[in-house]
Amino acid sequence: SSTTPLLEKKWTAVPRLQRKVLELERAVSTNASYHAHRSSINSGTVSNGNSNEGDGNRRMIPRPPAVHDLRGHSAVVTSVEVHPLYTIAVSGSEDGTIKVWDHESGEYFRTLKGHTNSIHGLSFTPTGSHLASASSDLSVKIWDFNTYTCVRTLRGHDHTISSVLFLPGPLSLFASGLSSAGNDTSEGSSAGEPTSSGTGIDSSLTGSQFLVSASRDTTVKFWDVETGFCDATISDHTDWVRCLAVRPESNSTLASSTTSSTTAANEEAVATSTTTASLLATAGNDRAIMVYDAESRKKICELRGHDHVVETLAFLTCAPPSKSSKDSGTKITSEERRRKDEIRDYLASG
Repeated sequence: SSTTPLLEKKWTAVPRLQRKVLELERAVSTNASYHAHRSSINSGTVSNGNSNEGDGNRRMIPRPPAVHDLRGHSAVVTSVEVHPLYTIAVSGSEDGTIKVWDHESGEYFRTLKGHTNSIHGLSFTPTGSHLASASSDLSVKIWDFNTYTCVRTLRGHDHTISSVLFLPGPLSLFASGLSSAGNDTSEGSSAGEPTSSGTGIDSSLTGSQFLVSASRDTTVKFWDVETGFCDATISDHTDWVRCLAVRPESNSTLASSTTSSTTAANEEAVATSTTTASLLATAGNDRAIMVYDAESRKKICELRGHDHVVETLAFLTCAPPSKSSKDSGTKITSEERRRKDEIRDYLASG
């Protein structure tokens, strides 16, 4: 009689173990399919062994499981930005701090402190040398990403600053910055020393002349990166301006004209920074989207159609493939060729 409960426990344990084994087998199968999906993306091939650009773009949509789960903020995370050159990501939070992470290894790096209220927006310069952060404390801070220190605090808005964005500079900026960085010595100063007397930031090295900020005070401000002064204010919106977006214009001639006199690090910056801003879009609580010429700052058009707040904007551009890609030997139909030859240029809003 004493062995009966033990036998019952063993018999009931067997189905439980079998069910657990089946669950683990399903999890292994699911994970294997995820990893196979990711490896096919990295190799740039599809099942038939041929490269397929359209299918590759479709496969780049994020899917679970997450590679890393980064935790460390004590409040809601409001913004995330990825470094244009290195495997670094930064996150801003309502706890008023900015945390720096290595998104490849998932390791925490350091915390940037200086804001006294929630952070709502982050933006790297095109070369990744500096980071801008916008906060409810009515300030925009510019951080040197070599020393991880705040080099300038910009004040001028009367309410919460909801978004911030560096405008990619003209082609001449990169050429002058790279040529000066390539020289070992210069008259009166050492090589690479900032030439600005305002913020200590050389716009030719950051790849950006202006920083744009949007605020709940219904204005959009343009800040001179070198001097730190407000260069212009746009007041076309009637309510909270929540988001910004810039349409970059590619400059493919820069790399060939400047790489001969640059170091390997500068060549990497050239490869990622050959764009200049052509259009700027703003939107917010008034349900209107304003599109401006980024250089002249004149309004080009006003888009309306949303029934509620517009919280995000993004320019979607896709240039036609180069001649070399067309002549790669892949057979495509006339309809596919016509679709590929079209330049797709949209502004998405949500």
